[in-house]
Amino acid sequence: MPLGRIITPKLATADVCDAMGDAVSVLPVDFHDYGGTLDFAGPAVTLKTLDDNTKVRALLETKGEGRVLVVDGGGSSRVALLGGNLAGLAAKNGWEGIVIYGRVRDQHELAREDVGIKALGSCPQKSEKLGRGQVNVEIAIGGVTVHPGNWVIADADGVVISKELPSL
Repeated sequence: MPLGRIITPKLATADVCDAMGDAVSVLPVDFHDYGGTLDFAGPAVTLKTLDDNTKVRALLETKGEGRVLVVDGGGSSRVALLGGNLAGLAAKNGWEGIVIYGRVRDQHELAREDVGIKALGSCPQKSEKLGRGQVNVEIAIGGVTVHPGNWVIADADGVVISKELPSL
């Protein structure tokens, strides 16, 4: 396990929903799993961008410290916002997971990395590199607001957002 990674207890999304009820929100999006880790949880770092992954790279080059990068890519299917190289950076730098409301590529490479990755689907086209995007801003995915620092809990059942670390 990379240094600087926070050890988060295993949290099942169904258990979190049962225990916390209306205090949590479920992202009503049918995400697919792409990373080598299927269950992950951590505080959110948010990014809003459209068809440009410059800031995805910049964030994943920093120490993740067990956090989860949540990217509002507008649901775009035109390009991939994450590929094998960036997934490798995320794993190396201690990111717990990445949730992308958009597309990924290099599926075979993503599956080998020790990081959780959820996205809408895949697209072989690379993104633009124009430096666009807003970091650590309020974003909305499927009508659910995600604030920087919210807890993101993800597994095969879906993605849950909580204002605080659930204690089960």
